[in-house]
Amino acid sequence: MKRDIGTSVHCPVESVAIIGSGNWGSTIAKIVGHNVAKSARGVFDDVVRMWVYEEEVERIDGRVEMLSEIINTEHVNVKYLPEIRLPLNVVAVTDLVECVKDATLLVFVIPHQFVHKICTALQGRLNAKARGISLIKGIDSNPECGGELRLISQMIKGQLGIDMCVLMGANIANEVARGFFCEATIGYADARNAALWESLFATKTFRIACVPDLFSVEICGALKNIVAIASGFVDGLGLGDNTKAAIIRIGLCEMIDFAKRFYANVKDATFFESCGIADLITTCQGGRNRKIAEAFVRQKKPIEVLEKEMLKGQLLQGPLTSKEVYFLLKKKNLLKQFPLFVAVYRICYEGVPVEDFYLRL
Repeated sequence: MKRDIGTSVHCPVESVAIIGSGNWGSTIAKIVGHNVAKSARGVFDDVVRMWVYEEEVERIDGRVEMLSEIINTEHVNVKYLPEIRLPLNVVAVTDLVECVKDATLLVFVIPHQFVHKICTALQGRLNAKARGISLIKGIDSNPECGGELRLISQMIKGQLGIDMCVLMGANIANEVARGFFCEATIGYADARNAALWESLFATKTFRIACVPDLFSVEICGALKNIVAIASGFVDGLGLGDNTKAAIIRIGLCEMIDFAKRFYANVKDATFFESCGIADLITTCQGGRNRKIAEAFVRQKKPIEVLEKEMLKGQLLQGPLTSKEVYFLLKKKNLLKQFPLFVAVYRICYEGVPVEDFYLRL
């Protein structure tokens, strides 16, 4: 059954557009689609649009089909979330502007390298009531501000002029998609918008906590990927659980120190939410950054090659984030205060040997 984008017969208060359709984007689409469908009539438009960067997909029998057509007819993202059925009310849209047309709730879930380009395309195209939430784990060195750190929510708000929340947490997409119990954290500036996002995402197995510490929630989601790279180095070197525990502890300390140096009013309690220590542990045990870093040590191949071979089109965030953090720390003369972040950058980009990296921490 193919579902067309139509105008609801009632006048919904909110209409949702998901910008991104990768592994995590498709998982969130599943949750949002179900929640919208069972919500009280008149609260949400019953159609959830999901922007899909169009790709050709070769099927088992050799046929080549477009990814958006497969999603809209079979209701499965066969490339990025195979074997998980999406709700019928989730509709793949390949035209970005058409996807966000009339939407009041924008869910951003794309690789952070593409945020600027996407926001540029959306300028002047949004509903006047639009608000956004970022599920994107990364940061940006803003050339317009002299290379100063800029979080993704700040980028989006700066370009589009909309209120932003963030959602971060210990959320490996495939496990969330299968309904395994987990938690996530919404960081917010506007409590009313946070409550609305919570109603859109929360389920019995996807528990949401809202905290008024937006920047800390978001910086956790970005920096933990650097620590996960170091954790993968530990696994690749076969150093064991004690060493990995030490790396996680050192990494958490650097995350907290970084947040407090660059942002005001950081709350220690935020680092004990799902976005903090829980996400860090999960990513260091089972995330893609850890996986690629382990392969980097064992196979002696460049990270870019492993990314193409192992991630099926998805992009790695840890090395790029380490690069952006490194140059900011260098500019601020703070390299000695963050030895783990610096070590990851130098191994990934300067060819420093990985074998004894832990001795430099």
